[in-house]
Amino acid sequence: MDDYRKIGLGLTCGGVFFLFLGVMLFFDKGLLAMGNARWPPPASAPPPSPKPPAKGTTCFLGGIFLVLVGWPIFGMAVEVFGFLNLFGDFFPVVIGFLRNLPVVGNLLALPPIRAFTDRFVSKARLPV
Repeated sequence: MDDYRKIGLGLTCGGVFFLFLGVMLFFDKGLLAMGNARWPPPASAPPPSPKPPAKGTTCFLGGIFLVLVGWPIFGMAVEVFGFLNLFGDFFPVVIGFLRNLPVVGNLLALPPIRAFTDRFVSKARLPV
């Protein structure tokens, strides 16, 4: 792991920590703004997709702006909507990966949890 990736990982972990703490402290706008401001440098970020969806990107960046302006609850809701629009197609891949892990896979195999997660996973995959 090179230095750029270490810096990016540190900034991302710090951002997640501040976002989590800001939500736990009843949407404290200072902590949420600090969590949103901790972006990794471009060399450590993954390569951009060929054409990012305009609606998801606009909502995500607009949510960050609303948090910075001082509307933390509404801004976080807009951010979550934008995040789901940007990365919603990746969730079935993550669920498929988590089902193959030893402990988490057993947890996801429980009937109520499996019924919930089956709605997100494509039916066109090979049987397990």
